[in-house]
Amino acid sequence: MEDFLRALDETVDYAIDWGASLFLFCGDAYKSRDPSQTQQREFAKRIARLVKNRVAVFLLVGNHDLPHARGLANSLDIFPTLGVGNVAVGSSAGTHTIETRDGPVQVVALPWATRSNLVAGEDFRLNSIEGINKVIEQKLTEIIKAEASALAPVRLADSRNGAAPAILAGHLTHSLATLSTERGLYLSQDYILPVGALNDPAFDYVALGHIHKTQKVEMAVPIVYAGSLQRMDFSEEGQDKGFYALELDPGKEKGNRLLSFEFRPVKARRFLTIEVKIQAGDNDPTAAVLREIERKNELLSDAIVRVRVHLPADAGSDLRDGEIRKALKEARQVAGISKEIESLSRPRLSGLTPEGLAPMAALREYMKVNNVGADRQKVLLEYAGRLISGEQ
Repeated sequence: MEDFLRALDETVDYAIDWGASLFLFCGDAYKSRDPSQTQQREFAKRIARLVKNRVAVFLLVGNHDLPHARGLANSLDIFPTLGVGNVAVGSSAGTHTIETRDGPVQVVALPWATRSNLVAGEDFRLNSIEGINKVIEQKLTEIIKAEASALAPVRLADSRNGAAPAILAGHLTHSLATLSTERGLYLSQDYILPVGALNDPAFDYVALGHIHKTQKVEMAVPIVYAGSLQRMDFSEEGQDKGFYALELDPGKEKGNRLLSFEFRPVKARRFLTIEVKIQAGDNDPTAAVLREIERKNELLSDAIVRVRVHLPADAGSDLRDGEIRKALKEARQVAGISKEIESLSRPRLSGLTPEGLAPMAALREYMKVNNVGADRQKVLLEYAGRLISGEQ
C-alpha cells in the first residue's frame, strides 16, 4: 500500500506543481471491493490535497470499486455524499460538465458495466455468456454514440469561438488492448468493446482504465490507457508505470484542441526475475545460482525478487536455500525460489518397439543409443540381471 501511495503522491505533486485544471482518475481506487478504513483515509487525503490546490477531480467507478450486491454503495460514493467540493464521481454512464479554474471540461463517463444493469432478464435466459457480452457491447456502443451526439457546445466565458473540450473516460477493455500474458486478464467472461466505438470525433481524448499496462492507440482520437501506478505482480515486470499529462486548447476548432499528451513515469517498485539454467553434469547448482545473483547484484536493491532454477532431469535437485537467500539480502522481498525439473525425453531405440523387446535386450539398446561406456554397461547389466532374477 505504501508503494502505491508513493506513486500516487508523485502524480498528485505533479498535478499541483504543473497547475493542472483537472485530475482524471479512471477507476479501481482499491484492489478490494471492501477497502479498509486506512486505505480509504489515505486515498481521500490525496484527493483533498488536489481540491485544496484548486485542481478539479473526476473519479470514475471501476469494477474493483463496485459492491458485491446491488443496492450497496460503491467505494467512491463517499465523496458526493460528503459534498466534497470540486470532486465529481462517474458511477453511471452520462456526461458531466466539470468546472475547472481554466474553464469547463465535458467528461463522458463510461464506468464498468455490470450485466445486471445493461442486460434484460429475457437476454439472460436466452443467451450464452458470449451472447450476453455481445448485447453489452452493442448497448455501450449506442450509449457512446448518443452521449457524443448530445454534447453541448458549451461556450467559454471569455467569448472566444471555442467550446468546452470533451473527454471520454471509460473503464473497459477494447479490442486492441494488449494485456499481461502471465496474469491471464483476457477472461472469456469480459466484454470487449470494438475500438472503433471509442474513436468518435466528438471527443478530444479518450482516457481509459482497467488494463494495467500503459498503452495508446493513435486513431483520429487518441485512445489511451495510463495503466496502474505500480506493478501488481511479476506479469508486469519491466513495464513502465506512470500517468499521462495532456494539454487542451478550447480556443481551437474541434479536432485540433489536443495540443499534447505525454506519458510521465513514476518511481515504481522493481520486480526482478533471476533465471538460472543448470547444465547437465553440474554438481553444484547452488554455486551457479549464486554466480547469477552476483551478476544481477546492482538490480537487487529494494526490489521484489524471485529465483527460478531450471535443472536437468538427472541433476541433484537440492539447493541450499539459506545461501541463496543470504545472497539476496539487498532485496526488499524474496517472493520465492522455485525449481523446475526438465522432463527426461525418452530416447528412440533405433526404430525398435520397446514393448517387443525382452528387458535385458531393451536395456542393451537403451545404453547403445545413449553411448554408455563398455565398463559401465557391464556393471549395469550385472545389476539388472540380479533385479530381473529376483536377487537382493
